[in-house]
Amino acid sequence: MKASDFFTLPESLKAFSRSFSPDAAPWEWLKAIGPALKAHVFPTSPMELPPGVHVSGPVFLHATVKIAQYATIIGPAWIGPETEIRPGAFIRGNVIVGGGCVLGNSCEFKNCLLMDGVQVPHFSYVGDSILGNRSHLGAGVILSNLRLDQHPISVRLPEGTADTGLRKFGAILGDEAEVGCNAVLQPGTLLGKRSLVMPLTPFGGYLAPATIARVRMPIVTVPRRD
Repeated sequence: MKASDFFTLPESLKAFSRSFSPDAAPWEWLKAIGPALKAHVFPTSPMELPPGVHVSGPVFLHATVKIAQYATIIGPAWIGPETEIRPGAFIRGNVIVGGGCVLGNSCEFKNCLLMDGVQVPHFSYVGDSILGNRSHLGAGVILSNLRLDQHPISVRLPEGTADTGLRKFGAILGDEAEVGCNAVLQPGTLLGKRSLVMPLTPFGGYLAPATIARVRMPIVTVPRRD
């Protein structure tokens, strides 16, 4: 299973193309985020920011980024063109974001790669994860990145189980994957291109492209009152 099975690094992130091989396993890209940012040359000129925005460490914001008051960005972080950062967004290190994304209110991002057109609009946690082009998280989605026993994370694939060597690993979302409101993805989840996790669904493992995951609720018949 290769990264190219899930997504293609967009033109907006070509500065990092040497760090992310399409032939590598997709979870190997998580290990490359920190080194890619460490090797990047950040501008030294000060940025004009709205009141209440806190920025520390090496941070690049494209001139077209829209950033609201009371967002916090702790570098290293690289934010691409036409991306919107909404109030209360918390970006806390090793974050790469492509063009035309939404980093929503009260959302937290840590050690993650977001490609073009990704939308994370409301109340979500995105840690140690990769979100493919035009993927979308509904309100309140959590990408859980740590097992309860804190053991290294393996992934369940159609061909068997693969060890990732990662203690923290959230989710891999292919291009145009969708996760409904208040769903929780378990550590080491992989969603194929155009796959869909329905709202309120806990899901872990691998979801094939163009496939829907849902909780099958029992049908309850309510007795009639005569």
